[in-house]
Amino acid sequence: MQRVRSAAPRGFCVRIASCVIALLAVVPLALAEAPPAPAGTLDQIKAGASIKLGYRSDAQPLSYRDESGKAAGYSVALCERIAAAAKAKLGLAELAIQWVPVTIENRFKALQQGDIDLLCGAETATLARRGEVAFSIPTFPGGIGALLRADAPARLREVLSERPAEFRPQWRGTVGQVLQAQTFSVVAGTTSEGWLAGRITYFKITAKVSPVENYEAGLRSVLDRTSNVLFGDRAILLDAAKRSASAGDLIVLDRMYTYEPLALALRRGDEDFRLLVDRTLSELYRSGDIRAVYAKSCGEPDENALTFFRLNALPE
Repeated sequence: MQRVRSAAPRGFCVRIASCVIALLAVVPLALAEAPPAPAGTLDQIKAGASIKLGYRSDAQPLSYRDESGKAAGYSVALCERIAAAAKAKLGLAELAIQWVPVTIENRFKALQQGDIDLLCGAETATLARRGEVAFSIPTFPGGIGALLRADAPARLREVLSERPAEFRPQWRGTVGQVLQAQTFSVVAGTTSEGWLAGRITYFKITAKVSPVENYEAGLRSVLDRTSNVLFGDRAILLDAAKRSASAGDLIVLDRMYTYEPLALALRRGDEDFRLLVDRTLSELYRSGDIRAVYAKSCGEPDENALTFFRLNALPE
Protein backbone atom coordinates (compact mmCIF):
# COMPACT_ATOMS: atom_id res chain seq x y z
CA MET A 1 0.00 0.00 0.00
CA GLN A 2 1.37 3.38 -0.92
CA ARG A 3 1.84 5.79 2.03
CA VAL A 4 0.25 9.13 1.51
CA ARG A 5 2.12 12.17 2.82
CA SER A 6 0.34 15.37 3.70
CA ALA A 7 2.11 18.66 3.33
CA ALA A 8 1.10 22.20 4.25
CA PRO A 9 0.86 24.54 1.34
CA ARG A 10 4.10 26.40 0.71
CA GLY A 11 2.38 29.76 1.07
CA PHE A 12 1.13 28.84 4.55
CA CYS A 13 4.65 28.03 5.73
CA VAL A 14 5.93 31.31 4.40
CA ARG A 15 3.26 33.21 6.33
CA ILE A 16 4.09 31.37 9.59
CA ALA A 17 7.79 32.08 9.19
CA SER A 18 7.07 35.74 8.59
CA CYS A 19 4.95 35.94 11.78
CA VAL A 20 7.68 34.31 13.88
CA ILE A 21 10.31 36.70 12.54
CA ALA A 22 8.04 39.67 13.23
CA LEU A 23 7.37 38.44 16.77
CA LEU A 24 11.07 38.00 17.50
CA ALA A 25 11.67 41.52 16.30
CA VAL A 26 8.97 42.96 18.56
CA VAL A 27 9.98 41.16 21.80
CA PRO A 28 13.32 42.99 22.31
CA LEU A 29 11.61 46.29 21.53
CA ALA A 30 8.90 45.60 24.11
CA LEU A 31 11.50 44.66 26.69
CA ALA A 32 13.47 47.80 25.94
CA GLU A 33 10.40 49.99 26.38
CA ALA A 34 9.25 48.31 29.64
CA PRO A 35 9.59 50.65 32.65
CA PRO A 36 12.49 49.75 34.93
CA ALA A 37 11.70 48.02 38.21
CA PRO A 38 11.51 50.47 41.10
CA ALA A 39 14.73 50.77 43.05
CA GLY A 40 14.78 49.13 46.48
CA THR A 41 15.32 51.11 49.65
CA LEU A 42 19.00 50.19 49.88
CA ASP A 43 19.54 51.28 46.25
CA GLN A 44 17.89 54.61 46.98
CA ILE A 45 19.95 55.08 50.12
CA LYS A 46 23.14 54.36 48.21
CA ALA A 47 22.24 56.66 45.33
CA GLY A 48 21.52 59.59 47.60
CA ALA A 49 24.00 58.73 50.37
CA SER A 50 21.20 59.47 52.82
CA ILE A 51 18.49 57.66 54.75
CA LYS A 52 15.13 59.17 55.75
CA LEU A 53 14.02 58.15 59.24
CA GLY A 54 10.56 59.04 60.47
CA TYR A 55 9.91 59.56 64.17
CA ARG A 56 7.04 60.44 66.48
CA SER A 57 7.68 63.61 68.46
CA ASP A 58 5.21 62.76 71.25
CA ALA A 59 5.91 59.16 72.31
CA GLN A 60 8.63 59.52 74.96
CA PRO A 61 10.61 57.47 75.96
CA LEU A 62 10.34 55.55 72.68
CA SER A 63 10.32 58.38 70.15
CA TYR A 64 10.24 62.12 70.76
CA ARG A 65 11.80 65.51 70.06
CA ASP A 66 14.17 66.56 72.82
CA GLU A 67 14.70 70.07 74.20
CA SER A 68 17.26 70.85 71.51
CA GLY A 69 14.79 69.89 68.79
CA LYS A 70 16.49 66.62 67.86
CA ALA A 71 14.98 63.16 67.49
CA ALA A 72 15.54 61.06 70.61
CA GLY A 73 14.34 57.92 72.36
CA TYR A 74 14.70 54.16 72.37
CA SER A 75 13.32 53.54 68.86
CA VAL A 76 15.41 56.40 67.51
CA ALA A 77 18.56 54.79 68.95
CA LEU A 78 17.66 51.50 67.24
CA CYS A 79 17.24 53.28 63.91
CA GLU A 80 20.64 54.94 64.32
CA ARG A 81 22.17 51.45 64.64
CA ILE A 82 20.35 50.39 61.47
CA ALA A 83 21.60 53.47 59.61
CA ALA A 84 25.17 52.57 60.62
CA ALA A 85 24.63 49.01 59.37
CA ALA A 86 23.31 50.31 56.03
CA LYS A 87 26.33 52.57 55.66
CA ALA A 88 28.69 49.64 56.24
CA LYS A 89 26.82 47.27 53.92
CA LEU A 90 26.72 49.78 51.08
CA GLY A 91 30.37 50.77 51.53
CA LEU A 92 29.55 54.46 51.92
CA ALA A 93 32.12 56.86 53.31
CA GLU A 94 29.32 59.06 54.62
CA LEU A 95 25.60 58.54 55.17
CA ALA A 96 23.40 61.51 56.02
CA ILE A 97 20.41 60.88 58.29
CA GLN A 98 17.32 62.94 57.57
CA TRP A 99 15.01 62.94 60.58
CA VAL A 100 11.41 63.44 59.45
CA PRO A 101 8.74 64.12 62.13
CA VAL A 102 5.48 62.24 61.53
CA THR A 103 2.11 62.16 63.24
CA ILE A 104 -0.26 59.35 64.18
CA GLU A 105 -2.40 60.32 61.19
CA ASN A 106 0.28 60.33 58.48
CA ARG A 107 3.00 57.97 59.72
CA PHE A 108 2.10 54.96 57.56
CA LYS A 109 1.28 57.07 54.51
CA ALA A 110 4.71 58.66 54.80
CA LEU A 111 6.22 55.19 54.38
CA GLN A 112 3.98 54.24 51.48
CA GLN A 113 4.74 57.46 49.62
CA GLY A 114 8.49 57.18 50.13
CA ASP A 115 8.74 60.24 52.36
CA ILE A 116 10.58 58.08 54.90
CA ASP A 117 12.50 54.80 54.65
CA LEU A 118 11.92 53.55 58.21
CA LEU A 119 9.49 54.50 60.96
CA CYS A 120 11.13 54.85 64.37
CA GLY A 121 8.11 55.23 66.60
CA ALA A 122 5.95 53.27 69.01
CA GLU A 123 3.96 51.12 66.61
CA THR A 124 2.13 47.93 67.54
CA ALA A 125 2.54 45.31 64.82
CA THR A 126 -1.05 44.24 64.09
CA LEU A 127 -2.44 42.12 61.27
CA ALA A 128 -4.55 45.03 60.04
CA ARG A 129 -1.52 47.31 59.86
CA ARG A 130 0.44 44.67 57.98
CA GLY A 131 -1.96 45.33 55.14
CA GLU A 132 -0.41 48.80 54.89
CA VAL A 133 3.23 48.39 55.95
CA ALA A 134 5.77 45.75 56.93
CA PHE A 135 7.31 45.38 60.39
CA SER A 136 10.66 44.39 61.81
CA ILE A 137 11.05 41.75 64.46
CA PRO A 138 9.60 42.99 67.79
CA THR A 139 11.60 45.73 69.48
CA PHE A 140 9.74 46.43 72.72
CA PRO A 141 7.33 44.54 75.00
CA GLY A 142 4.46 47.02 74.91
CA GLY A 143 0.91 46.87 76.23
CA ILE A 144 -2.01 49.04 77.30
CA GLY A 145 -2.03 50.55 80.80
CA ALA A 146 -4.07 53.10 82.71
CA LEU A 147 -3.16 56.47 84.25
CA LEU A 148 -5.41 58.23 86.75
CA ARG A 149 -5.27 60.73 89.58
CA ALA A 150 -3.84 59.64 92.89
CA ASP A 151 -7.05 60.72 94.60
CA ALA A 152 -9.27 58.62 92.29
CA PRO A 153 -11.98 56.62 94.12
CA ALA A 154 -10.64 53.41 95.66
CA ARG A 155 -13.36 51.33 93.98
CA LEU A 156 -12.36 52.64 90.55
CA ARG A 157 -8.73 51.74 91.20
CA GLU A 158 -9.75 48.28 92.44
CA VAL A 159 -11.82 47.54 89.35
CA LEU A 160 -9.16 48.81 86.94
CA SER A 161 -6.46 46.90 88.83
CA GLU A 162 -8.68 43.80 88.96
CA ARG A 163 -8.07 43.53 92.70
CA PRO A 164 -11.14 42.68 94.78
CA ALA A 165 -11.65 44.44 98.08
CA GLU A 166 -11.59 42.00 100.99
CA PHE A 167 -14.94 43.23 102.25
CA ARG A 168 -16.61 42.81 98.83
CA PRO A 169 -16.08 39.23 97.59
CA GLN A 170 -18.62 39.69 94.77
CA TRP A 171 -16.85 42.73 93.35
CA ARG A 172 -16.79 41.42 89.76
CA GLY A 173 -20.54 41.78 89.53
CA THR A 174 -20.23 45.49 90.19
CA VAL A 175 -17.67 46.28 87.48
CA GLY A 176 -20.31 47.86 85.27
CA GLN A 177 -21.68 49.94 88.12
CA VAL A 178 -18.26 51.35 88.99
CA LEU A 179 -17.39 52.19 85.38
CA GLN A 180 -20.75 53.76 84.54
CA ALA A 181 -20.67 57.50 84.01
CA GLN A 182 -16.84 57.58 83.93
CA THR A 183 -15.01 59.55 81.27
CA PHE A 184 -12.07 57.79 79.63
CA SER A 185 -9.41 59.40 77.44
CA VAL A 186 -7.40 57.63 74.76
CA VAL A 187 -5.06 58.85 72.02
CA ALA A 188 -6.97 58.76 68.74
CA GLY A 189 -5.59 56.42 66.08
CA THR A 190 -3.84 54.06 68.51
CA THR A 191 -4.64 50.43 69.27
CA SER A 192 -5.81 51.61 72.71
CA GLU A 193 -8.77 53.33 71.07
CA GLY A 194 -10.09 50.13 69.49
CA TRP A 195 -9.41 48.10 72.63
CA LEU A 196 -11.31 50.56 74.83
CA ALA A 197 -14.32 50.56 72.51
CA GLY A 198 -14.38 46.77 72.72
CA ARG A 199 -14.24 46.77 76.53
CA ILE A 200 -17.09 49.26 76.80
CA THR A 201 -19.21 47.10 74.51
CA TYR A 202 -18.28 43.94 76.44
CA PHE A 203 -19.28 45.40 79.82
CA LYS A 204 -22.33 47.16 78.33
CA ILE A 205 -21.59 50.43 80.04
CA THR A 206 -22.33 54.01 79.07
CA ALA A 207 -18.94 55.49 79.91
CA LYS A 208 -17.91 58.46 77.80
CA VAL A 209 -14.81 58.16 75.61
CA SER A 210 -12.95 61.39 74.93
CA PRO A 211 -10.26 60.91 72.21
CA VAL A 212 -7.23 63.19 72.55
CA GLU A 213 -4.61 64.26 70.04
CA ASN A 214 -1.59 63.03 72.00
CA TYR A 215 -0.44 61.82 75.42
CA GLU A 216 0.25 65.32 76.68
CA ALA A 217 -3.37 66.31 76.03
CA GLY A 218 -4.56 63.12 77.71
CA LEU A 219 -2.45 63.87 80.78
CA ARG A 220 -3.93 67.36 81.03
CA SER A 221 -7.45 65.96 80.78
CA VAL A 222 -6.81 63.72 83.81
CA LEU A 223 -5.18 66.50 85.82
CA ASP A 224 -7.98 69.01 85.14
CA ARG A 225 -10.58 66.32 85.93
CA THR A 226 -12.30 66.37 82.52
CA SER A 227 -11.30 62.71 82.28
CA ASN A 228 -11.07 60.03 84.94
CA VAL A 229 -8.61 57.68 83.23
CA LEU A 230 -6.15 57.86 80.35
CA PHE A 231 -5.52 54.55 78.57
CA GLY A 232 -2.43 54.10 76.42
CA ASP A 233 0.91 52.36 76.07
CA ARG A 234 2.04 51.77 79.65
CA ALA A 235 5.68 52.67 79.02
CA ILE A 236 4.66 56.05 77.60
CA LEU A 237 2.21 56.65 80.47
CA LEU A 238 4.92 55.89 83.05
CA ASP A 239 7.34 58.31 81.42
CA ALA A 240 4.71 61.03 81.03
CA ALA A 241 3.69 60.77 84.69
CA LYS A 242 7.30 60.84 85.85
CA ARG A 243 8.11 63.97 83.84
CA SER A 244 4.94 65.83 84.80
CA ALA A 245 5.20 68.80 87.18
CA SER A 246 2.22 67.18 88.93
CA ALA A 247 3.81 63.74 89.18
CA GLY A 248 2.67 63.38 92.80
CA ASP A 249 -0.95 63.72 91.70
CA LEU A 250 -0.78 60.86 89.19
CA ILE A 251 -0.49 57.07 89.31
CA VAL A 252 -0.03 54.43 86.62
CA LEU A 253 -1.52 51.08 87.56
CA ASP A 254 0.68 47.99 87.59
CA ARG A 255 -1.78 46.08 85.45
CA MET A 256 -1.16 45.72 81.71
CA TYR A 257 -4.40 44.97 79.87
CA THR A 258 -2.85 43.70 76.65
CA TYR A 259 0.45 42.40 75.35
CA GLU A 260 1.39 44.36 72.23
CA PRO A 261 4.94 43.95 70.96
CA LEU A 262 6.13 47.12 69.25
CA ALA A 263 8.24 47.12 66.08
CA LEU A 264 9.82 49.40 63.49
CA ALA A 265 7.75 49.87 60.33
CA LEU A 266 9.00 49.87 56.74
CA ARG A 267 7.59 49.59 53.24
CA ARG A 268 6.08 46.30 52.17
CA GLY A 269 7.83 44.11 49.61
CA ASP A 270 11.40 45.27 50.26
CA GLU A 271 12.91 42.09 51.70
CA ASP A 272 16.55 43.18 51.28
CA PHE A 273 16.08 46.21 53.51
CA ARG A 274 13.93 44.27 55.97
CA LEU A 275 16.67 41.64 56.22
CA LEU A 276 19.23 44.32 57.08
CA VAL A 277 16.89 45.76 59.73
CA ASP A 278 16.16 42.38 61.32
CA ARG A 279 19.80 41.28 61.20
CA THR A 280 20.93 44.50 62.91
CA LEU A 281 18.33 44.11 65.65
CA SER A 282 19.08 40.41 66.14
CA GLU A 283 22.80 41.07 66.51
CA LEU A 284 22.02 43.81 69.01
CA TYR A 285 19.87 41.40 71.04
CA ARG A 286 22.28 38.45 70.91
CA SER A 287 25.34 40.51 71.82
CA GLY A 288 23.65 41.97 74.88
CA ASP A 289 24.27 45.53 73.66
CA ILE A 290 20.51 46.08 73.75
CA ARG A 291 20.75 46.39 77.55
CA ALA A 292 22.58 49.74 77.37
CA VAL A 293 20.33 51.05 74.57
CA TYR A 294 17.22 50.13 76.55
CA ALA A 295 18.55 51.48 79.85
CA LYS A 296 19.38 54.90 78.39
CA SER A 297 15.74 55.62 77.54
CA CYS A 298 13.62 53.19 79.55
CA GLY A 299 15.63 52.33 82.66
CA GLU A 300 17.51 49.16 83.44
CA PRO A 301 15.72 46.21 81.79
CA ASP A 302 14.28 43.58 84.10
CA GLU A 303 14.51 39.85 83.45
CA ASN A 304 11.23 39.87 81.55
CA ALA A 305 12.56 42.45 79.10
CA LEU A 306 15.84 40.57 78.62
CA THR A 307 13.90 37.35 77.98
CA PHE A 308 11.84 39.24 75.39
CA PHE A 309 14.99 40.16 73.48
CA ARG A 310 16.45 36.65 73.70
CA LEU A 311 13.26 35.11 72.34
CA ASN A 312 12.93 37.57 69.46
CA ALA A 313 16.53 37.46 68.19
CA LEU A 314 16.67 35.55 64.91
CA PRO A 315 19.55 33.08 64.37
CA GLU A 316 21.79 33.48 61.33
